[in-house]
Amino acid sequence: MDHDLTLDGRTAIVTGAANGLGRAEALALAQAGAAVVLNDLAGPGVHAVADEITAVGGRAVACDGDVGAWTTGEAMLAAALGTFGGLDIVVNNTGVLRDRMVFTMSPQEWDLVLRVHLRGHFIGTRLATAYWRDQSKRAGGPVYGRIINTSSEAFLLGSAGQPNYAAAKAGITALTVTTARSCAKYGVRANAICPRARTSMTADLLGAAPAGGADPLAPEHVAPLVTYLAGPAGEAINGEVFVVHGGVAAVMDPPRVRTVFRTADASMWTLDSVAEAIGPAFTGDGSAAGFACEDTLSLASETIGSVAAPREAARPGRDVGSRSRRVSPGRTQGSARDQRPGRVPAPGDHVLRDERRADHVLDLPQVAEGAQPRARSAHFLPDRGRRGVLRPAGRPRARCGQADR
Repeated sequence: MDHDLTLDGRTAIVTGAANGLGRAEALALAQAGAAVVLNDLAGPGVHAVADEITAVGGRAVACDGDVGAWTTGEAMLAAALGTFGGLDIVVNNTGVLRDRMVFTMSPQEWDLVLRVHLRGHFIGTRLATAYWRDQSKRAGGPVYGRIINTSSEAFLLGSAGQPNYAAAKAGITALTVTTARSCAKYGVRANAICPRARTSMTADLLGAAPAGGADPLAPEHVAPLVTYLAGPAGEAINGEVFVVHGGVAAVMDPPRVRTVFRTADASMWTLDSVAEAIGPAFTGDGSAAGFACEDTLSLASETIGSVAAPREAARPGRDVGSRSRRVSPGRTQGSARDQRPGRVPAPGDHVLRDERRADHVLDLPQVAEGAQPRARSAHFLPDRGRRGVLRPAGRPRARCGQADR
């Protein structure tokens, strides 16, 4: 295995490791050479995964407990330092669902989901970054730190029956970007994934795995990206959000300014001037949410079946049924980034498909070893939906508006 893809000598904490995504991620990290501290609620599951890793020569220790408790976070860090001598990687994965419409959700259902997801991610991030910051100050320079957080497409879509879950996942994304920006100078790289996987938590939504053949929604298909981001090769990737499943990984763009409204005479806003400027721009019936990203619904129909094209809401600067957008005064259609030249794909390349622009090639090792080896800033920042789609070389690419197959 390429040296940049191994985790020999590294130590990782993985939460929610008793089954599903956490288990798959823990096994993959251990296979790549990492020692792992496994967390989940008390029970035989997390210890069974630790035994599974040690049975084949890996290094693992179970540390059960509630991730929303500060003492559990302290115990996980102590287990990493005391058992394996350090901490290099944190994979925050633990989750729970309490789905209900916002008008019938109880305070307890809200609080539980926010506690497990958002507070759980915060505690793991807070303790790990404090440790790495201290190590960096002692070393007089950057150290090795990787955080992979688990967000969800629910926050992109505004999932109607999951206000608690969608809000928690939006918070996790913001926490990831904040961590990426504030801790990069210490050597920390923080990224988030929005995985599609068939687990006990999503069983009611996704149903049973297909009979015969590979399951495109198996958690094992998400684990390689997590392992890559956790490794030395992920040095240049920071503050990114990936939607990943099967053989597809989409890199998300952050929100961007759609339209700018200004008063006609450069004065301050009044109620009348707001009505004059903004009123004519919104022509729909108001039934669809404007600030929602539906681009990922069409990704890889083999994972969830064919998805009908979402209905386009009438939005400022956009014609219904089209992808055109208004160009603000003083801005030309297409930026320098839109017009940058690509190169012809070569055998073995990974193709970066941007649905709004031309094809470009992303050779993952080159990204890791490029001219800017240290990712100092977060990339999920305003003015850049989905930036590109990564697939293993040789997979067909879809045209704009067509489901990837």
